[in-house]
Amino acid sequence: MFIDGKSLDLDGVLKVSKDFEPVNLSPLTFKKIDRSSEFINIILEEKKIVYGINTGFGKLCDEVISDESVSELQENLLLSHAAGTGEPITETEVRATMLVRANSLAKGFSGVRREVIEKLLELLNKKIYPYVPSYGSLGASGDLVPLAHIALLLIGKGRIIDEGNVKDALPVLKKKGFKPFKRLHAKEGLALINGTAVEAGISSILISDAKYLLKTTVKASALSMEALKAKKEAFDPRIQEVRNISEQKTISDMILKEINGSKLIDSTQKVQDAYTIRCIPQVYGAVLMNLSYIENILKGEINSVTDNPIVFAKDKEILSGGNFHAEPLAFAMDLFSIILADLGNMIERRINRLLNPALSELPPFLTNKFGLHSGLMILQYTVASLVSENKMLAQPASVDSIPVSADQEDHVSMGMNSVLKARKVIDNLRKIIAAELIIASQAVDFRGNKLLGKGTKNTYSKIRECIPFVSSDRILSYDLDKIEELIIKEEI
Repeated sequence: MFIDGKSLDLDGVLKVSKDFEPVNLSPLTFKKIDRSSEFINIILEEKKIVYGINTGFGKLCDEVISDESVSELQENLLLSHAAGTGEPITETEVRATMLVRANSLAKGFSGVRREVIEKLLELLNKKIYPYVPSYGSLGASGDLVPLAHIALLLIGKGRIIDEGNVKDALPVLKKKGFKPFKRLHAKEGLALINGTAVEAGISSILISDAKYLLKTTVKASALSMEALKAKKEAFDPRIQEVRNISEQKTISDMILKEINGSKLIDSTQKVQDAYTIRCIPQVYGAVLMNLSYIENILKGEINSVTDNPIVFAKDKEILSGGNFHAEPLAFAMDLFSIILADLGNMIERRINRLLNPALSELPPFLTNKFGLHSGLMILQYTVASLVSENKMLAQPASVDSIPVSADQEDHVSMGMNSVLKARKVIDNLRKIIAAELIIASQAVDFRGNKLLGKGTKNTYSKIRECIPFVSSDRILSYDLDKIEELIIKEEI
């Protein structure tokens, strides 16, 4: 794969971050990158005072740095900003981050040498995994703290996760055949850490996971519909067409495809289903619509210049602005958590209908031995705890701001917190969907699994290949883990 600063897509992020596809800098970028870097040298030669090149940072922006200290300034910046804490982000997330940062620098507006971008890509291609703590970014002035932990490797400092252990960087870099820079040039340290790459990289992975989970929960909900002998009427294409929301029609069509050929659907005389069945197209359609909205934001962000100052070499100007501010991502990933939390909320209510004999006419908790056996009763407890946590996590992080740097940075996005919350929400949702698949499959066995539609039969068969019918009480956490693993591997 070649990056050029403008054509990276989310599939590309996944190929590099998850599949370890090699990545290189497009030759089409060379001229623009070189011109930008050369303009920094001109600024220094002309003794001009420009923020980020020969000044301090943040509140210290008025402190002028001597020519002989410019390189030391860049190293000090990386050392002082590598102040993160918490569990390290995953190798996949770090790889996505490095790719997005390199792609932004490749646009040629950051003033770094071509070799700096190539060194970032070398880390990727040699599968070097920087140790990057989760906490420290405020989503303003970019992801300064986590990016500093990555950038340190370019000068042979910092830490690396190698064979599962945290190690000092330099010995591992030597083992991997990676030769660090002896020093960075003016602006390069700042350009490496001043951007939204961590948030954008992780979010790109999360949106991909969410799109798959939505497809999976459609299959799970269709299986629940079979078990509840739902009516097909609410999925009539004419109903969807008059709403003027294309994503609603998409979800409805997916459900109809799953239940096609079913002998259970429309097999009762009831007039209507509850909202958790009847409104699947409307609710899931809204989820799909908003995931598409978030995806479009990410497509733009991973191809953007998000550092500061920005070098417009063609115009012979360096302009200081605020492209590092991650508010677009903060809002988007808060929305991400909200819509997925609600998705889980709806699933839990369907689970309740399947387990409550007053609502389904199925055996209590899906066991014929109730009293002596609890059946699947306690799976709902687990789901309820996960759903409740997701509701708490849906509280937006972006509504908060704590000024830093002596009030120079007096409004921050807290976008990284939005991303970390979203990551936990999607992890919980995966478990919630796994529970519905287990419970719906159990309920279908009481109805007659040979009566299923074409799509639901495939879903049911996949579950039964993995776990058997619960004929008597057993440790259900094992079952939950197995089905969650199926979802992680995208085998549903």
